[in-house]
Amino acid sequence: MVDYSKWKDIEVSDDEDDTHPNIDTPSLFRWRHEARLQREEEMRQVKNSLEQRKTELQEKKKVFEDQKAKTVGKDIEKLEESIKSMELELTEQEKQMAQKERLTPWNVDTIGHEGFSKTVINTKVKAEEEPQSEEEKASKLKVFINANETLLKQYGLLRKYDDSRRFLLEHPHLACENTASYLVIWCINLALEDKMDLMNHVSHQCIAMQFLLELSKQLETDPRACIGPFFVKIAQVEHTDYKEAFDTELRLFRERIKCRAEQKIYEAEEEERMERISASPGGLDPLEVLESLPEELRKCFDAQDIPLLQEAIAKMPEDQAKYHMKRCIDSGLWIPDGGKKSSPDTAETLDKPTEPTIEEESQR
Repeated sequence: MVDYSKWKDIEVSDDEDDTHPNIDTPSLFRWRHEARLQREEEMRQVKNSLEQRKTELQEKKKVFEDQKAKTVGKDIEKLEESIKSMELELTEQEKQMAQKERLTPWNVDTIGHEGFSKTVINTKVKAEEEPQSEEEKASKLKVFINANETLLKQYGLLRKYDDSRRFLLEHPHLACENTASYLVIWCINLALEDKMDLMNHVSHQCIAMQFLLELSKQLETDPRACIGPFFVKIAQVEHTDYKEAFDTELRLFRERIKCRAEQKIYEAEEEERMERISASPGGLDPLEVLESLPEELRKCFDAQDIPLLQEAIAKMPEDQAKYHMKRCIDSGLWIPDGGKKSSPDTAETLDKPTEPTIEEESQR
């Protein structure tokens, strides 16, 4: 028969099921752990003292055997009685110690012991995984997101370490690189939408996932096996190098996200600018030309008021009028003769300003 009663009462210092919300849980865990270590130290001292007394008993027995053959009298009788009394006392103490050890709850240090040890050298070299192309990675990431986006968003919005730990233990397949990649993309999109508060929150969850994955690499184990230990560790540390490294990486990550969002905005604006230039007749950006026009001309284009534009051109010096109108034609802001002529002349445009059209892209 196997006695399973030992498993009914296992002492775990970070068992939080019975903690009150108003109690400082980390402090309570530390106190429990310190109290357990103190009890174990006291028991060790008692056992050492018992071992010392047993050694003294063996020495007394040797002395008794030596003197027994040489002398006879009350001294030998007293020594024999002392030895018997000491034996009874030590036997009783050993029984009490065994009983105390049997009733002591197991903990993480005593719950198991090494039954046997064996070393095996694997002579077969593990085949390295074939590197994946960027297209394959992107394809797998897309499939992963399509299947798990709801869960990924739920994880990204969690706020407490305990909630994150329980959620990932319920969905362990999320502990992977694809989750970290999705959270990075989400952070960039939030920064593009100028939702910085939400970005800061999601970024915290992203760095937590990256640290979990890094821990699994250091331990050379599956990330799913690191879910519980990582979140317990990060939730309990307050002023350690590990927490400082976490906070530093989080701050740098948020800065990188902001820079990447600014870069994407610049790239999008530059792409739009190049599209406008490629679509213009003379290779000029209509938006830049519009912004460089004198205020009176710019108001005419903004209002799409052709008579007002003719009046403004008539009031300007001829060289300035030709310069600005040439730029308007080359950028496509002004289409002479309604686009009927393939090679319009600036002078003719100024002489015949009654049929031009102002394109919609001149609007801000």
